[in-house]
Order: sequence, then structure tokens, then C-alpha cells
Amino acid sequence: MQNGLLKRYFLTCMAVVLASITILGTVFLFLAAQYFKGESLDQLDTMAEHTAEITEKVIVYDGSQYSWLGAKEDVMSLLKERYQGFTLGAKDSDIFLTTADGVTEVCTEDAPCAHTTYKISSKLLDKAFKDGSYRGMSTLGEIYKTSHYVVAQPVVKDGGVVVGYVFAASPAKELSTFLMDMLKMFGGAALLVILFSFVVIYPSTNRLVKPLREMAVCAQRFGKGDFSQKIPVTENDEMGQLAMSLNNMASSLAMTESVRRSFVANVSHELKTPMTTIGGFVDGILDHTIPPEKEDYYLRIVSTEVKRLSRLISGMLNVSKIEAGEMRLNVTTFNICDTVLAALLSFEQQIDKKHIDIQGLDVGKVMVQGDKDLLHQVIYNLVDNAVKFVNEGGQIRFAFSQGPGGTMVAIRNTGEGIPKEQMQQVFERFYKTDRSRSLDKKGVGLGLYIVKTIIARHGGDIVVSSKEGEYTEFKFSLPPAPKERSGHQKSKQQPGGQPRGTTAQPLPAQPPAGPGDGGSQP
Repeated sequence: MQNGLLKRYFLTCMAVVLASITILGTVFLFLAAQYFKGESLDQLDTMAEHTAEITEKVIVYDGSQYSWLGAKEDVMSLLKERYQGFTLGAKDSDIFLTTADGVTEVCTEDAPCAHTTYKISSKLLDKAFKDGSYRGMSTLGEIYKTSHYVVAQPVVKDGGVVVGYVFAASPAKELSTFLMDMLKMFGGAALLVILFSFVVIYPSTNRLVKPLREMAVCAQRFGKGDFSQKIPVTENDEMGQLAMSLNNMASSLAMTESVRRSFVANVSHELKTPMTTIGGFVDGILDHTIPPEKEDYYLRIVSTEVKRLSRLISGMLNVSKIEAGEMRLNVTTFNICDTVLAALLSFEQQIDKKHIDIQGLDVGKVMVQGDKDLLHQVIYNLVDNAVKFVNEGGQIRFAFSQGPGGTMVAIRNTGEGIPKEQMQQVFERFYKTDRSRSLDKKGVGLGLYIVKTIIARHGGDIVVSSKEGEYTEFKFSLPPAPKERSGHQKSKQQPGGQPRGTTAQPLPAQPPAGPGDGGSQP
């Protein structure tokens, strides 16, 4: 299993090497054969031309016909003298002369001579006559038992009269000997190439497969929930990028697993606390441990815990819908200022009790596009946080701005603020700062997570900025309303349109909330 990839890759590379050597050898031997054949025919052609020249000189006209039969001995001696100058197959090559009708009269082969026994075919003679010569491989009928390289040249006298033909032939078996020698040489060189390829390819393949083995081992550990081991990244190639991707995936899975465990622990804790309280007080009432005059008091506590449990379940259901992608937006165009006022009216008693000064609502219509109910939940949760954590006699300020990129809504409250090291975590599920745990006994830490998710579903973003001992500000963006319906107009507020304590003071400059800003006081 572990060596499967190494074996397949190595065998594939070696198969490619062997196929390349085979193709190269085939082409090489084919070209060598063609070269050898061409050289053999060229040399025979030269021999035939010289012989034709000699024959032409000794042929005489006897008044009725051309004849060189009387000079056979002279032709034979001249041929043997000339023949000794050729080295190609000297002992196996031969030259013979035929009459115009293909009968052999002179031959360099020792007796008995097969050339004088058989007649050359008329088709071959006609081809030599029409083309001026003949070059090829043939047995010349029954003259040769094996294939020979054959060259034929016509002997032509004055007036273009063909008086005979000169044939030069050499056995083709020398090609087989030549090719066998070449094959041996090429085979030796190929063997060296294969050995060299093995020495180079096997270590390279093993080095290439080694990271994959490490990745497989780590992937198995990842599958078992162990994300501690990291894959070493030694190269910046595709393999290194894959290793980095797997390491990033492991880190993400480790973080997800940590969040999951934290989520389960938080849910268990948040469910256990009210259930323990409810169960203890109900049991106390049933077994009369709690006196009758105290029952109403403890029943109110039970009612409070039931409501807290209901909020927790509702928040978890919303989170479940968000993560399952079941949250659907009913997009309309509406005035976000009306939503802010409606949310503030829900906290009128707390605002009066803490003498909070509300600022920034001296604006007209600020039209946005979005789901009115979901954005009301966003405003409600942010105002709820602001009212909880504003200092006694402090301020909550609203700011609205519109631009080509959308509408910006900011909610700032004075107070102790959020420690810098905790700002990055305030939007996480069930996260509550140390201070919020002491001040907010009813919250479950899901509000800001839901707020961030709803804003993200609208295509916006939310950031938080804070300065300890001074303020905390949430700022989120929403898509703008259509131009014909949008506006940022001054209008007179109707009586009772603002919560108590609202003033129309100019807004001070708001501090920037960059991408590095963190969370709030959930």
C-alpha cells in the first residue's frame, strides 16, 4: 500500500525510458539500413558504369551487327583489374554482361556460373532501358537463391543502339550482419542508459513520494482528531503548497474543534444553571422546604430562569438557522431611524432609571434596504448592550451617514469600555467579557454573534472600537436605498418621537474603526 505509488510512478518512468529507447533504436536501425543500402547500391552503380565504359570500347561493328564476343578475354581481364579496386563485398560481389535479350556472356564469377544458365527477365531489362539504369533488391529470377543488391546499366553505342547490359550484384545478407553489429552497439549503450535512469529515477521518485506518505500519515491523525502534528514544508513547489494547505486545514479544524467543544461546554453550562435553579426551587415548594409565604418570591425566580432558558433556546435556534443557511431575507426599503426609536422605547424605563442622555436622533429619514425584522433585532441587541454597560448618567449616541457604498449606523455608549485583548472575541458564540459576566446575569453571549451574522447576510460589515474608561462604539454598514427613495433630510420630530433625555447637540468626531478593531461587551 505504502509502496504502491512509488512502484507505479517508478515503473511508469522506466516504461517511458524503455519506450523511448525502443523508438530511438528502431529509427536508428532503419536509417542505418537505408544508409547501408544506399552505399551498397552507389558502389555497385559505380562498378556498373565503369564496366559499361570498358565494354563499349571493345564492342565493334562487323558490318551487320555490333559484336564484342570476340574480345571476351580482353573484357574479362579488364573487369578483374578494375574489380580489385572495390572493397565493398569484394569476395561476394560479381559483375556480368548480357546481350540485349538478357543472355549472360561474360561473368566474373568462377565456373560453374549460374548467370549463364538463366536468362534475365525482359521486364527488368525494359525498366533499365527506359530509366537509363536499374537499382534495387532482387534474386534475378532463379540466378540467386537469396536477395541481392542489383544495379543494371545498358551498354549503348552510337545512334542509341543498346547492344547489351552490365549487371553488378552484391549479397544483401551483409545488411543483416551490419544491422546485428549496430544492434549490439546500440544495445550496450541502451543498457547503460537504463542503468543510469534507474539510479536517477528511483531516488527522485522516492524523494517525491516521501512527502505524500507524510501527508497520508498526518491526514489519518487529522481524521482521528489529532491536529498537533504538522507536515514539514521544505519546498515552495506544488507539493509544498499542498503541505501548507493541509497544515492550514488542520489549524482550521483544530480551531473548529475547539469552538465546538467550547460551544458544547457553554451550552451545557448555560442550560444546567437555570435547570438546577428551577428544579431546586420547585422541589423546595413541593416538599414544603420553602415556607408558603416565600413561594411567590421563589416562583418569580423560577419564572425569570424559565425566561432566561427560553431566550437561550431561541438564540440557539437562530444560530442553528443561520449556520444551516435557512435564514431568508424579506428585503424592503424603510427608515432605519424609526427602527432605532422603536428599540429605544423598549428600554425607556432603564434609560430613565440610569438617567441616560440619548444623542444623535435629530435627523430626518435615513432609508436603507434590508429585512426590517432582522435589522430590528440587530438594533435591539446593540441598544440592549449599550443600556446595560453605559455608566450612570452617561450618554448613548447615534450617528448616521450615507454614501455610494451604503449607509453607516454607529451606536456609542460611554462607560468603562472593553479591554483591548478581548475585543477580537466579542462576536464569538457564548463569549462574555469578565465585566459583562458580573453585570449581565441574563445574557447568554449569543447576541453579538447573531448581530454579526445578520449584518453579513445583508452584505454589510460590523466593527467595534473602544477606549477603556471612555466609550464603546459599534458601527455597521447596510446597502443604500434606491436614490429616488433615499435621503438624509432634516425634519421636525413629533412630540414623544424621542425617548426622554434626547438632545440635539452636535456629534463629536467619531474615532475610526479599522479592520483590526475587536468586539463589545456582550
